[in-house]
Amino acid sequence: MHGIQKKEIMDISDIDWNDLIRIQRKKKPEKKKPGSHYWDKRAASFVDHAGKTFYPDNFIKIMKPDPDWTVLDMGCGGGTLALPLASRVKEITAVDFSDKMLELLKAEIQRRDIKNIKTVKASWDDEWVVRNIALYDVAIASRSLSVDDLEAAILKLISAAKKRVYISTVVGDGPYDRRIYEAVGRELIPAVDYIYIYNLLYQMGIHANLSFISEETAKTFDDVNAAGDYLMWMLHELTPYEEHKLGLYLHKNMVMKDGKKIFDYRKRFKWAVLWWDKESI
Repeated sequence: MHGIQKKEIMDISDIDWNDLIRIQRKKKPEKKKPGSHYWDKRAASFVDHAGKTFYPDNFIKIMKPDPDWTVLDMGCGGGTLALPLASRVKEITAVDFSDKMLELLKAEIQRRDIKNIKTVKASWDDEWVVRNIALYDVAIASRSLSVDDLEAAILKLISAAKKRVYISTVVGDGPYDRRIYEAVGRELIPAVDYIYIYNLLYQMGIHANLSFISEETAKTFDDVNAAGDYLMWMLHELTPYEEHKLGLYLHKNMVMKDGKKIFDYRKRFKWAVLWWDKESI
């Protein structure tokens, strides 16, 4: 058609994927990146929920851990992977910047009498050597790569691993429920999809393996108010009008099951797990 200019298609090598990821992250409406205080408040519910999903088992199946491995679990949370991995590897250094997450993990380590998990408080921005984060057979960043400079974080993981690196991240909307956003009148701007990270790795000369873990929400709540409180991890600060709209949505879309409230639909989503051997770089 005359008068219509076609948009020039860029070659993949022309794209700065690290910068594009940074731009995508800035599109998120949150006023600032959640810090340790946010995760301190969310720790208990996060640990409870994460421990009841099939994610840890499926991640470990993909890993095929070696009993002689030493492992760095960066952004360990309350031990979603560290706790079930402890009996399968030689030693784990579990790192997080949230005091509350580490407190919950330490309590569970003591309760289970686990001897091979060491906890360290540190963030992606810290000097890892200063924090006594050294060299391990395997480095993991499981759903914890919420950073401004992703390439720098990946290089840190690579520098800490002797044999292999594993990372995992969202696919599409991930665990975010688009229907809830629409119910309160907000637009859901998804987190950075795994394909951006895969392409960044390719640009860094890393040919990563790729697997997917499928999940679906099945969390139960004592009542509608408890469900609303839980969803604050997704929605953050609500206006009174948005709270009203959310309440209407929850009353309409939650049902009783075995004395608990549960959504009358299942939100299905996936996580992407990417991994590579150091010798392949």
